[in-house]
Amino acid sequence: MTVIRTLEDLESLFGEVGAPSLQKETDVLHSVYRQWLEAAPFAVLATSGPGGLDASPRGDPAPLVRVTDERTLLLPERRGNNRIDSLRNLLSDPRVGLLFFIPGVNETLRVNGTARILTTPDLLASFAQDGKLPKCVLEITVDTVFFQCGRAMLRSVLWTGPSAAEVPTPGAMLAALTRGEVDGADYDAALPQRQRDTLY
Repeated sequence: MTVIRTLEDLESLFGEVGAPSLQKETDVLHSVYRQWLEAAPFAVLATSGPGGLDASPRGDPAPLVRVTDERTLLLPERRGNNRIDSLRNLLSDPRVGLLFFIPGVNETLRVNGTARILTTPDLLASFAQDGKLPKCVLEITVDTVFFQCGRAMLRSVLWTGPSAAEVPTPGAMLAALTRGEVDGADYDAALPQRQRDTLY
C-alpha cells in the first residue's frame, strides 16, 4: 500500500493548479457570486468543534441566504431534529464552510468564513416563513468564495441519477439501526405529514 505523506508527493500526484482555478477565488462577494447566491435554495454547512466534524443540509425557497454586503451573509436556522451539532460547534470554533447548490446546475459555490449566532427579534422576524420564525440566524463573515467546477456533478449524474425509490427509506434505516425498536413502516407512513406540519 502506497500512502502519500508529504505535500511534495501530493502536489506531484496532481500537477500544477490551472490559472483560472486561482483567479476565481475572491475575498468578497463579487456581483456574479451574489447573483449565484440569490438563486440558490440549498447548501451544505460544515463546522468543526470539540465533538467532531459536522456537515448538514440547509434549505429554503431561494435565496437561502441574504447578502447584506460584500462580506456578509445571513442564514436562517429553521427547526429540525434539535441535535444542533453545527451550532454547538460554532460556540467553540466559528469557522464555517458552505457549498451552495442550484438544482440542474453542475457548478457549485463554495464560501469559507466565520459565523456567529444571532437571535435579534427584528432579524428573526425578517426571515419568517409561513408565519414561523427561525430559531436563530447565522451571520457569516466571508473569508473566501469561489465556484467549484461541474466535474463531480457530471460524474455523479446527480440531477438525472437513481430515484429515491432505489435507496432505503428513513423508516427502513431506523428499523435496521435500532434492530426493530422503531417500526419502519409506521415511521415512513407518518413522516410526510409530520414533515409538512413541522416544515417551519
